[in-house]
Amino acid sequence: MKPKLKPLAEQVIVITGASSGIGLVTARKAAAAGAAVLLVSRDEAALARIAAELGDRASYAVADVGDRAAVETAAAAAVARWGRIDTWVNNAGVTIYAALIDTPEDEHRRLIETNYFGCVNGCLAAIPHLAESRGALITVASIVADMPSPVMGAYAASKAAVQSYVESLRIELEAAGTPVSVTLVKPSGIDTPIADHAANHVGGHGLIPPPVYAPELVADAILDAAVTPRRQITVGGGGRAQALFAEHFPRVFERLAPIAATTFIDPAKTQPQPSNLFAPARSGRERSDVNTGRQVSLYTAAARRPKLVKGVAVAGLAVGLLALRSSSRRKEA
Repeated sequence: MKPKLKPLAEQVIVITGASSGIGLVTARKAAAAGAAVLLVSRDEAALARIAAELGDRASYAVADVGDRAAVETAAAAAVARWGRIDTWVNNAGVTIYAALIDTPEDEHRRLIETNYFGCVNGCLAAIPHLAESRGALITVASIVADMPSPVMGAYAASKAAVQSYVESLRIELEAAGTPVSVTLVKPSGIDTPIADHAANHVGGHGLIPPPVYAPELVADAILDAAVTPRRQITVGGGGRAQALFAEHFPRVFERLAPIAATTFIDPAKTQPQPSNLFAPARSGRERSDVNTGRQVSLYTAAARRPKLVKGVAVAGLAVGLLALRSSSRRKEA
């Protein structure tokens, strides 16, 4: 039996990290498309405001994704309200700006609890329900899962772990015949408040690593995967190019990366306090205070339409062969 994904207007969608950034944009877009949406985060006041804004088809559950029991309770809340879960989106995440040797252990462990175990807990809570609905399990990782990142090394390590977990889980579910579509979304730098919310031990104000894209592009990729089975989607061609460069030219990348990392900090500004590592902070915003994201990614648009791209490529090849053949005939004549 294979996954059978419903149109968005017929879906029940659970989104973690829904009180800001990518999660908030995705929730608003899903609700606008007619989906029932359960918002999950630690910030009850923000969740209540957002759910009221979205109307009767939205509800919320307060949960720290690092707490498996709380995540299970959130899943139960969705089922109690609507009878099922069709799509689950693991999106909650935090970050730290610091050299790895200067990263406080409690902060490092907290980041792993949220970013990695938050994904694990979401998957374990969601899979029994998604197997019944033949739905979609979507996890937001990052392009830094594919490359090292000085100053944001703890974040990169957590996202690499998320990628390995999700890819291994997909294999196991497929081998067991579990009808769940498993998608990994890997954004490039995205204009969200994650840098504003970060713990910062290098001074200045944390910035989103460039090139920076709009959160709507990630939300569109997530909702596309909710209705069309996708293995993996990278959002932002700039980030994909960086990852390929790191893979194929590792020694050069290692020399250039510390220079590039200077663009992750604005030394003229001060980091907002407190961070959201241990408690919610300044929720309710989709975008950062200091970045502006690109509204278009041709790479991501092409990746979401592989058949169209393949058709264009085949057509181009055919035209090229015809032109070559015509040229050859003229020469023979």
